[in-house]
Amino acid sequence: MSTKPSTKPKILYSCYYSRSREGEHFIPEHVFSYQISGEMIASDSKNTFHIKPGEFRFSRRNHLAKFTKIPPEGGEFKTISLFLDQEILREISKEHNLKSEKKLDSDAMFALAPNPLYKSFMKSLLSYLEIEEENNEALFHLKIKEAIHLLLKVNPELKDILFDFNEPGKIDLEAFMNKNFHFNVQMHRFAYLTGRSLATFKRDFQKVFQQSPGKWLLNKRLQEAYYLISQGNTPSEVYIGVGFEDLSHFSFAFKKKFGIVPSSL
Repeated sequence: MSTKPSTKPKILYSCYYSRSREGEHFIPEHVFSYQISGEMIASDSKNTFHIKPGEFRFSRRNHLAKFTKIPPEGGEFKTISLFLDQEILREISKEHNLKSEKKLDSDAMFALAPNPLYKSFMKSLLSYLEIEEENNEALFHLKIKEAIHLLLKVNPELKDILFDFNEPGKIDLEAFMNKNFHFNVQMHRFAYLTGRSLATFKRDFQKVFQQSPGKWLLNKRLQEAYYLISQGNTPSEVYIGVGFEDLSHFSFAFKKKFGIVPSSL
């Protein structure tokens, strides 16, 4: 099973004046990021990470995580993220005979120790990103390759992560879904992460849970929301955390299942 590599090199310069939460929670490619201003709260199924200005982080592909972006008071949230896609990594692997020699288990993301080389690189990149120009694909391709070589120089242990091109293998479906139901991802993502085609995922899911994935996810998320609200949390604090995209859809589904609107619980 494989995923399509992205066709264009991707570098994001994110700026927000208000608190923001991301939509889908799937990390499709490794990401090398620098927090310029503001803070980010990120969490996977095990840990919560607090990223502060001046910090560098590495996010691993094929993981689930949630992100909340928090601008400074009266200021702007700014971050640079480079997506280290599989196409470019395979290119470097072939050019320099670099291969993963062992499988490393780690969190969905982790901090990279500050380094003058990282800071100098991000500063040089910022000058390009602040000028909105089209047709930067060739330049971004080179900058992403430069970033990968820089990561290998400063953190050589990343070689076993960067050049591990294996796709997720078949895993315990019940344990995975009970652990990750609150992540807002499309069904084919869940299938991929459990090492299955979408058709096999749906068939195996029915056998394990005696329900379709969509129905089970809705009920599981609503039950979790009911518990959290009954413990004193507000609906607006809860709905994204349990996997809903918008408050109105959450309120409608909640009332349909429990007969009351969440705010009256």
